[in-house]
Amino acid sequence: MVSMQSSQSRSAVVAAASSLKYLERLSGEAVRSPNQSLMPLTATVTAQDHLAIGGCDVTELVKTFGSPLYILDEVSLSAACQQYQTALAEHYGGESLAIYASKAWNCLAVCALVKREGLGIDVVSGGELYTALQAGFEPEKIYFHGNNKSREELSQAVAIGCNVVADNWLELRSLAELAQAHGKTMAVMVRFTPGIECHTHEYIRTGHIDSKFGFDPEQLSEVFEFIKGADSLDCIGLHCHIGSQIFELQPHRDLADVLVDAFLKAQHYGLGVQQLNVGGGLGIRYTESDDPPSITTWVQQVCESIVRACKARGLALPKLICEPGRSLIGSACVTAYTIGSQKEVPGIRKYITVDGGMSDNPRPITYQSIYRSVLANQMSAPLTETVTVAGKHCESGDVLIKDASLPSTEPGDILVVLATGAYNYSMSSNYNRLARPAGVLVKDGQADLILRRETLEDLVRFDALPARLAK
Repeated sequence: MVSMQSSQSRSAVVAAASSLKYLERLSGEAVRSPNQSLMPLTATVTAQDHLAIGGCDVTELVKTFGSPLYILDEVSLSAACQQYQTALAEHYGGESLAIYASKAWNCLAVCALVKREGLGIDVVSGGELYTALQAGFEPEKIYFHGNNKSREELSQAVAIGCNVVADNWLELRSLAELAQAHGKTMAVMVRFTPGIECHTHEYIRTGHIDSKFGFDPEQLSEVFEFIKGADSLDCIGLHCHIGSQIFELQPHRDLADVLVDAFLKAQHYGLGVQQLNVGGGLGIRYTESDDPPSITTWVQQVCESIVRACKARGLALPKLICEPGRSLIGSACVTAYTIGSQKEVPGIRKYITVDGGMSDNPRPITYQSIYRSVLANQMSAPLTETVTVAGKHCESGDVLIKDASLPSTEPGDILVVLATGAYNYSMSSNYNRLARPAGVLVKDGQADLILRRETLEDLVRFDALPARLAK
């Protein structure tokens, strides 16, 4: 724990704001839903013209913890959790639960924080399941997803007694067999593809029929018949997910009718279904032109659609579950880098290079994702250059941002890339044998380490050198 209370000056903040395109919060009030803000909610500018988050000067954080550095704003993450729960309570007349899709960022501190806020958790591997348990989650609030759970992972789930979201025949049959062998009855949800298209990257669309996830809807009768005959399985509900980084509301409205019809079908087979899980997918704002619905608006539309579909069919409201991930944590985090070398290609572009790249943020090279950045040590400086921010990896495609608008930069300046909370750390790697970055949680001028920076020793910790090569 490090106390790093920054020196705040409202006059300095206001003065800086005129030329600061991306700082959207100047005082104590959040002007947007957390998923609609490019900056964490506590972002301010110090009297020294430095970016501060959670009351901590980012340049001082880099001095203390090094770079690259993930900086997670506790207030932003907590606010997003609270918005989901408040909106569900307000707009849904039945029982509800928001569960964190932890694949966005799964580590002990993040899991513990969302648990503290009262959410459940969605895990997709034995490792994520283990981390959630170590963070204190009760098995009944854990939902185990994944399209190829191993027998070992299913055994782990049976031993723990968490909820399992069955994705295919192999794991459904294996789960029934394992539960029976242990004399247990496992709570299972059936995931199926709803056949709903949405406008997002093809790699993160999951609701259309041609998807690796979930049962085909034409198989549901057979699936329900199997579960009905399996004494070791208790079908508690149904699950669908239509994709990720979605701004449209209509696909979620359409999902309600599909889910409720399947729910009635499960009841027809005598299954004790009680829950409907609509998945997640709400997008966040990565650029100025992005305009996602607010968390409250998204929840309201989902709730009203489920209520309408149930009422039209004379069905009592089931327990409603949603699985936000990116919209909880994406905008709550930034990544701080130190600028190094520069290269000018006359008449074409100028490159500036940072001390990280695709190993700590693989989304640009994987999804062609677009990010925004600021210079943390000169926040009010005029934006005089258009540059390409490149990483340090031996890969031509290792580019974090093309055509970034920045002040004039020098080696040693601190570049901050915004909205890096979702899928950056969780998809990070040791490409080129770079050590993974550290991460800190900031609030009220206090910075707590939540991810230790890997060392060179860590990089070879799991290597094995045969004796005949060690001579």
